[in-house]
Amino acid sequence: MQAVELRLDPHFTLISGANGSGKTSLLEAVYVLGRGRSFRTRRLEHLIRRGASRFVAFGETQGSSGLVPLGVEGGPTGARARISGASAKSLAELALALPVQIIDPEVHKLIEEGPVRRRRFLDWGVFHVEPGFVEAWQNYQLVLRQRNAALKARQSRAAVGVWDRELIRHAESISASRAAYVDRLAAPAAALAAGLLGQSLVLRYRSGWGREQSLAEALEQSWPLDQERASTQVGPHRAELAVLLGGLVAKDRISRGQQKLLAATLLIAQLRLFPDDASVRPTLLLDDPAAELDQAHLTALIDAVSGQGCQLIVTTLQPEFNAFGSPGRRYHLHDGECRPL
Repeated sequence: MQAVELRLDPHFTLISGANGSGKTSLLEAVYVLGRGRSFRTRRLEHLIRRGASRFVAFGETQGSSGLVPLGVEGGPTGARARISGASAKSLAELALALPVQIIDPEVHKLIEEGPVRRRRFLDWGVFHVEPGFVEAWQNYQLVLRQRNAALKARQSRAAVGVWDRELIRHAESISASRAAYVDRLAAPAAALAAGLLGQSLVLRYRSGWGREQSLAEALEQSWPLDQERASTQVGPHRAELAVLLGGLVAKDRISRGQQKLLAATLLIAQLRLFPDDASVRPTLLLDDPAAELDQAHLTALIDAVSGQGCQLIVTTLQPEFNAFGSPGRRYHLHDGECRPL
């Protein structure tokens, strides 16, 4: 497919087609508009069609004050975004303009892999309930880069320490916001896990430095290791969302299918915390939800997703898939064409 235009239903759109027809690529385009990156690859150049020099995704969201145009252009040197005709200061701003989440066959990686994915999941949620979080997060990243640059230049402890005060200020704000969000997320996530998995779920936030220390103390203690590795070893960029199922670390004790259900549980619970007064409702992408799930678990997942009040975009192999009710719009992919049904 060289170019595709979709008019999505505000409630439920179904996209069908055979494996390899491009269904996931369409979801990827929506995801890129809301995140500035892909859910399948870290390298944006992999999204460029062979023979082309760049990709462009454009869409419009319906906000409280009218239509909001969004655009993301990417190439080998990176991506840039525009919101309402103006250049976005950060790709993170897209998350506020088009809040989008995805449940796909690779969703288990949220549980299986390291803390980076879980921090990203956590921050997406905090973005939408703490208005000041984006600024604190961006400022922290800026100061962290400056401090790490000083470490790489092998500067003295005093020279590196110039950045510590601002680093600590933004870090404590980020950590407090994240911890409060995890406290709110814990109850709906536990209730969903009981229904989907039949087990008790506990979420714990670990700040990225010792519980019995201040960050200032942790930075001082970490100085030799910071010097050795030429990067800051403590702080919210090293935080973790611990996911415990039945009292044990989840990824060490459950199957791939259960990891998928658990990850879906966290994502759905997150949608339940989305502010009711937000100007834009969240969009949930479901890429072939029947994959890897038996009928009982698929039914439970559908029940959990239904009634979330979000825009739903679902891909399936078959044109008929009414598990989530009757779609407002249907599209079918065949031979490189996307046709409305």
